[in-house]
Amino acid sequence: MFLPLNKHRASVAVLAFVTLLCAVTVDVANTLGETPDLSKKSKRPNVLFILADDLGWRDLSNEGSTFYESPHIDRIANEGMKFTRGYATCQVCSPSRASIMTGKYPARLHITDWIGAAMGQQWNRNTKLLPAIYNHQLPQEDTTIAEAFQSAGYKTFFAGKWHLGKEGSHPEDHGFGTNVGGHHRGSPPGGFFSPFNNPKMKDGPKGELLPLRLGNETADWIETNKEQPFFAFLSFYSVHAPIQSTKALWEKYRAKAAKQAGPDNRFLIDRTTPVRQVQDHPLYAGMVESMDDGVGIVLERLDRLGLLEDTIIVFTSDNGGVSAGDGKATSNLPLRGGKGRQWEGGIREPFYICYRGLRSGTTDVLAIGTDFYPTLLELCGLPALPDQHVDGESLVPALKTNPTEETQADLELLNKRSLFWHYPHYGNQGGEPSSIIRTGDWKLISYYEEDSIELYNVADDIGEETDVASQHPEIAATMKTDLDNWLRETDAAMPAINPDFSSATQAKEQERIRKHDLPRLERQHAQMLQPDFRPPQGWWEETGK
Repeated sequence: MFLPLNKHRASVAVLAFVTLLCAVTVDVANTLGETPDLSKKSKRPNVLFILADDLGWRDLSNEGSTFYESPHIDRIANEGMKFTRGYATCQVCSPSRASIMTGKYPARLHITDWIGAAMGQQWNRNTKLLPAIYNHQLPQEDTTIAEAFQSAGYKTFFAGKWHLGKEGSHPEDHGFGTNVGGHHRGSPPGGFFSPFNNPKMKDGPKGELLPLRLGNETADWIETNKEQPFFAFLSFYSVHAPIQSTKALWEKYRAKAAKQAGPDNRFLIDRTTPVRQVQDHPLYAGMVESMDDGVGIVLERLDRLGLLEDTIIVFTSDNGGVSAGDGKATSNLPLRGGKGRQWEGGIREPFYICYRGLRSGTTDVLAIGTDFYPTLLELCGLPALPDQHVDGESLVPALKTNPTEETQADLELLNKRSLFWHYPHYGNQGGEPSSIIRTGDWKLISYYEEDSIELYNVADDIGEETDVASQHPEIAATMKTDLDNWLRETDAAMPAINPDFSSATQAKEQERIRKHDLPRLERQHAQMLQPDFRPPQGWWEETGK
């Protein structure tokens, strides 16, 4: 029997009908490289989708970090397929989360900034442009990935950060039968220790750590619902600000940082704002470990219940690591920039798909957040919804163990397509209103303040240090035309001129950043590694806050 939906759309009805006719699953291990065989099992694969918040591409040990420790997430990467050119669809959170849910680019959804950010005439900062107007909730007319699975008879569960609308646009309004902790806020209301003050989750014992609570909630729900196919979405608030950890973890990573060579400068100004250059933040490292422990809780339960063989596991992040805003807690080097910014550090992410029977290892196939929707439908033997996930492509060709000539052709098409980003806003982290196109190894950034472009070959120049637009004018012109055509096709919203902008005031602000903000940051972050350091609010063990 199908669970009732709160929206009645033709595409969902068709999906439910087709699913009823073939209420059996794909045996992935036997179908990769050939037409899916829907006659092997009576139970479809489960799906566990794990989404981190603000976790950078370089913030995991399997991605090259020598400071952070993430053995459980590394297990997903090592036992599954790691997409080395995997991207979020935006450099900030709400838009990329909306893309995962709908299979559509933020520009098409008109959700182009984190929900709650000022826009248009509300903007009160001294910038050349006024940020574009954007939607503040997930559209009701869209069929989310959760609704697609729910209509196919799956039990659906959400835990953690939502940030896709207020009452009426929470997880339970978009296909999730159970919601623990998902509401309109983008950061945890009470911080990372109980009491959480979360309207969608009961407080735990005093001092309970939020990522462990979310891991336990997910594991317990899976155990309760293990007899039916499930789609579980574990959406950590970690490692978003506030940057909080336990005293024990701070001590562990403070000692680890002491063994590293101390940097001459932790921060350098990249165009508009200071950007962190080193991974040695002991509180942030503790947050990475705690989130990884939350992942470990769920993996251990799946293992104990004998469900790992039957569960597709996805892991990714919603945007790049915070190197220039909020807590300025991590470095994404060798990638340039981070959260909120238009370079690779803001959009390239850990991007893993793990399932027994799929190919494991690494692939350089271009992948982006819109691709999860059609990929998971195909892996679970469910019909595609091409009118819904219009901007996504199935990544199954990259996961096949026995690729055919047809598979190779599909892989070539995946790598020949262009990927797009549109951020007509100013990031809290120094990002500038811009749009991006990536085609093959080429990446073009179009800036709206000065109507200018940058062109990089990111295969040869992963740090985007050398703009080669003047050296390759034909490539730049073609990509700019393709980008402009895409912006028109998606009816992308644009920023407007700010009539109150003052260039003199801007120059003073930049001088303040150089003379005052940069030295202050250096002092503050060096102090975190001193033996007498205490967070501004004290350690939770001492304060109970």
